[in-house]
Amino acid sequence: MKFNSTFLIILAFVQFSFSQNVDVPHEIKDHIKARIDEGFNPSVALAYIDGENVIYFNYGDTEVENGKRVDENTVYEIGSISKVFTTIILADEVLKGNMNLSDPISKYLPKTVTVPQRNGKQITLKDLATHTSSLPRMPDNFEPADYSNPFADYSADLLYEFLSSYDLLRDIGTQYEYSNLGMGLLGHILELHTGETYEDLVKTRITNPLGMKSTGIVLTEAMKAKLALGHNEQLEIVNNWDLNVLAGAGAIRSTTSDMVKFIKANISTNDTSLNKAMKLSHKIAFLDESESFNIALGWHFANSNTIIWHNGGTGGYRAFTGFLNDFSKGVVVLTNSVSTVDAIGMKLLDAPLPLELPKKSEFPDEIEVSAAVLENYIGVYQLAPTFSLTITRKENQLFLQATNQPQFEIFPSAEHQFFLKVVEASITFSTNDAVEINGLTLHQGGQNLPGHKVE
Repeated sequence: MKFNSTFLIILAFVQFSFSQNVDVPHEIKDHIKARIDEGFNPSVALAYIDGENVIYFNYGDTEVENGKRVDENTVYEIGSISKVFTTIILADEVLKGNMNLSDPISKYLPKTVTVPQRNGKQITLKDLATHTSSLPRMPDNFEPADYSNPFADYSADLLYEFLSSYDLLRDIGTQYEYSNLGMGLLGHILELHTGETYEDLVKTRITNPLGMKSTGIVLTEAMKAKLALGHNEQLEIVNNWDLNVLAGAGAIRSTTSDMVKFIKANISTNDTSLNKAMKLSHKIAFLDESESFNIALGWHFANSNTIIWHNGGTGGYRAFTGFLNDFSKGVVVLTNSVSTVDAIGMKLLDAPLPLELPKKSEFPDEIEVSAAVLENYIGVYQLAPTFSLTITRKENQLFLQATNQPQFEIFPSAEHQFFLKVVEASITFSTNDAVEINGLTLHQGGQNLPGHKVE
């Protein structure tokens, strides 16, 4: 798809609220404009809270071609920012005396599920909420039927199957490892415990009390009318994601105006039950001494613990939100492409970060390869005792999945050579004397990592 920057410059739309004393810095505005005008993001919607002032800055369109101008009511997927909604619901249950952070998760799961343990210790609710459960980022039985909406068919049965067969690789509660699986499991446990769906929990505990009418999981007709379509790195439109049983990890859609209500509630000092739950979710719950890294219930800390934040990403969106720990400033940044906006948010929260445009990715020319030839590459390739690459095929497309990671497309560039578009990496397959595929080498970050095909 050809990107017409002139078209976007003509239609680009800027909107913000003036204040006598507060405005979005010109450096931020110019950086956002450059991102859209140079083809990294179709749009960026920003909300900046400084004391009592809220300033909106919006630039770009809901899609690259024929899109509508974005504003503070445009709907985006916020991805993993959903995780702090999940932990706030957990905190609310804890403060109401219905759950304890020290509760083993086996207490809330069906008795037919064998929850993994290690050295006599069980995974607790706190372990899930702080990414210290020793569960991997993704389950190894994650094999989507539709790679453009990969979580849609991952069911509770598959989740239970994974838990019952998984062996933890390290002691529970000793190390931070970001886990979509763990936080999705926490959302599911809250469903089982309360008897409500995750979406209903989000509505009754958070969005309805705060008047967040354009925030939810299922897109209403009103939300669809204001939806910014997601785009990949090539600014091609991609599908929205549906997270099913792992909804607590990243299923929510929202707007900057609604997220301002959410952040304002987090930095408020009122005495409501919701505010108390939010304040509990802000308290440091784990210190990773090896990384000098702190995490609360879902929320992360940065800049010497002065910034409390979370970001998010799905197949066509990136998002950032955070606030200062003295509650003086807050920020929300949403975009409908996979080009990250974290630095924009951090900069507005006084982090000493440079604002740089992403590097343009350059890919080799693709060649056509028949399905019969692609079939030869299918298999599992072991690069280390606990790390493998699994190559699968769907029609004329190969997919690569690393251990405990999502699945990604790979594209042929020459005989036995393939490349990825989501990261700068490529694969070279090797053959034996019988010209049979017997291994591969992963080229990434200046390293060449060989692996043999496991029969």
